Amino acid sequence: MRPTHIIANLSVPDIGSAREFYADYLGLSDEGIAMDWVSRFRSPDSGAAVQLVTHDATAPVDSVLSVAVGDEVEEAYAEAQRRGFEIVHPLTTEPWGLRRFLVRAPDGNVININSHQDE
Repeated sequence: MRPTHIIANLSVPDIGSAREFYADYLGLSDEGIAMDWVSRFRSPDSGAAVQLVTHDATAPVDSVLSVAVGDEVEEAYAEAQRRGFEIVHPLTTEPWGLRRFLVRAPDGNVININSHQDE
C-alpha cells in the first residue's frame, strides 16, 4: 500500500464552535465538505490538513486518521484481512462517494483507509 495523503481526525463535540479556532486563529481554510459531522481545514501555504469529526456517519467507531490509498483500497482491505487485523467497518462505497474501510491497528487506534472518486 502506498498512501497518497494522511489526515488527522480530531474528535470535537461541535464543529461550528471549533471553526473559529481552526479557521480564524490558525488561519486554515475551511474546505466546506458540506456534511454536518465532519469538516476539513487546510493550510493555504503548506497543504497540511486536519479533519474535525463529531461522529462517524456510518461506522460504529470514530477513526483517528484518514489514509488515502488511491486505487489500492481493495488490496489494502485484503492485506488487512490476511494479517488478521480487526476490521471495524467493512469495505464500503459510502453515500458521499468515498470507498473505505476502518481497521483497528494493533495499538488500538482506528484508521480510515480510503479512496476518493477523484483520485
